[in-house]
Amino acid sequence: MNLLLLDSPDFIAPGRVRIAGRRLTHLQQTLQPRPGDTLRAGLLGGALGTATLLHRDDQTAEFSVVLDTPPPEPLSVALLLALPRPKVLLRCLRAATLLGVKEIHLLHSWRVDKSYWQTPLLAPQRLREALLLALEQARDTRLPRISLHRRFKPFVEDELEAVAGTRARLLAHPGAPQPLAGTGGPSLLAIGPEGGFIPYEVQSLTARGFRPVSLGARVLTVEVALAAALGRLGQH
Repeated sequence: MNLLLLDSPDFIAPGRVRIAGRRLTHLQQTLQPRPGDTLRAGLLGGALGTATLLHRDDQTAEFSVVLDTPPPEPLSVALLLALPRPKVLLRCLRAATLLGVKEIHLLHSWRVDKSYWQTPLLAPQRLREALLLALEQARDTRLPRISLHRRFKPFVEDELEAVAGTRARLLAHPGAPQPLAGTGGPSLLAIGPEGGFIPYEVQSLTARGFRPVSLGARVLTVEVALAAALGRLGQH
């Protein structure tokens, strides 16, 4: 835990918080601070700063906090991601969160098994827990917003235009003639499932302004393609 991530209910007075549960367990087992020790802290959705330990016992820990620094700037890339296999899903969301993505759309496609949508990992509480851990690692406070789109065609025909807006539209696709490069502004990046989007899906996306781009000659897993693409776009 690189950041003690606080939420509004943690505050027991102005500038004073009390924590318990998972965060306390981590403090006790890993960080082991003593009264007077200072940790990096941040308020969920708000500023970063410091937390100074006042008291700790087996049930709670209390800190005085000063939060006066803005969190890192978000990556100006929104993600349109074909729903990965459950065992890959949380790793992809973690990578996107670590790299600063704040808008993630999980999309059905022909190569996405329908059973993937039944995974308990898509429950709001499970998603929130995974994203909070990633924020703590990244020293960030802004949760990504995740939207689920269980049908490809209705989403593309009825919702995609509003989602994309004026952003540049990029489609990471094997064999695309142009390499992926920064757009100089906000963008919406579409990444398909293992094996890529099928031709109908590619045609549907390109007909709505998505430009196919390549990450190179090698065939990548979704998790690696996601990190490589976001890392490349984040350089611009």
